[in-house]
Amino acid sequence: NDRILDDRKHLSRIAASVAAGDKLSWVDSIWLQQLAEQYEVDWDEDKLPQVVSTLTNRVDIIPVPLVLVQAAKESSWGQSRFAVEARNLFGQHCFHQGCGVEPDQRPSGAKHEVRRFKTASESVRSYLHNLNTHDGYADLRRIRQRLRENNQDVTATALANGLAFYSE
Repeated sequence: NDRILDDRKHLSRIAASVAAGDKLSWVDSIWLQQLAEQYEVDWDEDKLPQVVSTLTNRVDIIPVPLVLVQAAKESSWGQSRFAVEARNLFGQHCFHQGCGVEPDQRPSGAKHEVRRFKTASESVRSYLHNLNTHDGYADLRRIRQRLRENNQDVTATALANGLAFYSE
């Protein structure tokens, strides 16, 4: 979240420049392009206000209590096979052979695996990225955006309603 907040502050400065009609510096333009790629936003220099708006919606925190509850639930308090063998606290999937751990009860014909991470921290970063980019969590991002627009705190309780897509 600290890294995300740092990026959000930088993005906020750029957003103000774009809104004022200022031309971006070369450094800010490159940084913004890289951020757009990282957050899976189509880059179009001719549509900077839309790019910045989409990024502002995506580059934001997920409250720590929500992350902790989700990790505890998905990993059986860190005791699940996937937490232990793959350091995967959130049950995130991957889709090429060898990328993770094959579920014991994977449906016939399914190809997914439960993604393997080098560290639990990497699993958390991937989870935050997933919530901030995947179309299935657009509701979560809309809730968070409304909270921001109304100067309300971004809380786990408020965002939990945007996680309906998360689990089977």
